[in-house]
Amino acid sequence: MSMPNSSAVTQFLLEGFSSFGWHHRLVFFVVFLTLYLLTLSGNVVIVTIIRLDRHLHTPMYFFLSMLSLSETCYTVAIIPRMLSGLLSPQQPIAVQDCATQLFFYLTFGINNCFLLTAMGYDRYVAICNPLRYSVIMSKEVCVQLASGSLGIGLGMAIIQVTSVFGLPFCDAFVISHFFCDVRPLLKLACTDTTVNEIINFVVSVCVLVLPMGLVFISYVLIISTILKIASAEGRKKAFATCASHLTVVIVHYGCASIIYLKPKSQSSLGQDRLISVTYTVITPLLNPVVYSLRNKEVKDALHRAVGQRPLSS
Repeated sequence: MSMPNSSAVTQFLLEGFSSFGWHHRLVFFVVFLTLYLLTLSGNVVIVTIIRLDRHLHTPMYFFLSMLSLSETCYTVAIIPRMLSGLLSPQQPIAVQDCATQLFFYLTFGINNCFLLTAMGYDRYVAICNPLRYSVIMSKEVCVQLASGSLGIGLGMAIIQVTSVFGLPFCDAFVISHFFCDVRPLLKLACTDTTVNEIINFVVSVCVLVLPMGLVFISYVLIISTILKIASAEGRKKAFATCASHLTVVIVHYGCASIIYLKPKSQSSLGQDRLISVTYTVITPLLNPVVYSLRNKEVKDALHRAVGQRPLSS
């Protein structure tokens, strides 16, 4: 990949967690490695179960499997280098490698946002228009929504990476983060970055506020429909089908919004780094945990896979 105007700097230095002592970094390493392995294994189990169990061949679980695959790629782009940095701090990273990491991080992070939106739309159709659900959420529509989510991720990532790495980087080369992210990189540029800050904010609004707005509208309509259900058992069952998705949505959008939508004047790279740990290490684990522990259909599929009787209703 060609990096115009960035010849003054050929590599960056990731500061990571170098300000912490060796014992603290070792504890972080063990904790983050454990969470990473749990995330990978959890997502592999979810994708495999959905693929093998015909009871889960529905739009809801198609999107869940796509989200699990995307979350896996998202964590692979960030966490291995972060773990390496905990054992050997302030590791250099070539400009091209930094651009590649940023590209995949943005692609799959944005893809996750729009997949969660598609899942919200799926729940809206299932509850508010159940008689036409199979027609509206056909296989072709599901594939189009998933492809559109990935396409938006790719497009936005190209815009951001081109914007950032078109800047000149002169003397400063230490990235105050544990991976290559937009704001820490903009702080290293030796030129005015106002246009780039605007681009970053516009992209953040498009990939966070727009999906959040659509999910919010979906749930307003969903809740108003559920409240019209006569039986308490029916309302409870309808709410249960949305609980897992809503939990993941709140944590995912909440953490990302705190970092990417707050004004530059209120931005603290140290604070951002701590919040970044939440949505790069902890949030990806939330997806398999919530959907496996809180979801009866997935638990029943797991029981069938290991030859046990499904849980009783």
